Amino acid sequence: MIIAVCIDGRGGMLFNHRRQSQDRAQREDLLEFCAGRRLWIAPYSAALFGEREGVRADEEFLTKAEAGEVCFVEDRPVAPAAERIEAMVVYDWDRAYPADVHLDFDPAAEGFTLAEEREFPGVSHERIIRRIYEREADHGQEQE
Repeated sequence: MIIAVCIDGRGGMLFNHRRQSQDRAQREDLLEFCAGRRLWIAPYSAALFGEREGVRADEEFLTKAEAGEVCFVEDRPVAPAAERIEAMVVYDWDRAYPADVHLDFDPAAEGFTLAEEREFPGVSHERIIRRIYEREADHGQEQE
């Protein structure tokens, strides 16, 4: 599965049980990234996406997503699903907000490779940075 998250400049995701921020351009970018793939979300995120084909809200979405499917995570830890993560799409607001829930999985520290980085203007954020990290194909295997 592919994990997608939005974080602030310090890795924050939530404050007082609410998302720190949201941006329509970020959601459009994520939906474009997901073209042809199912997007899994928590019920918490359903209001952001409305009724869209290919988007499925389920409380157990991190366990139900299959290989190649995308999970947009806003309100829970990612680390428990670490072994199943193929890639990670990280949207960075490049701003610091108050946060009491932070991303608990650092793809770079876990051996993922930065495959792509691009910056684009958001609707409510002047600058959004999207980084795509991919797990090495031979992750955990010895090099010859």
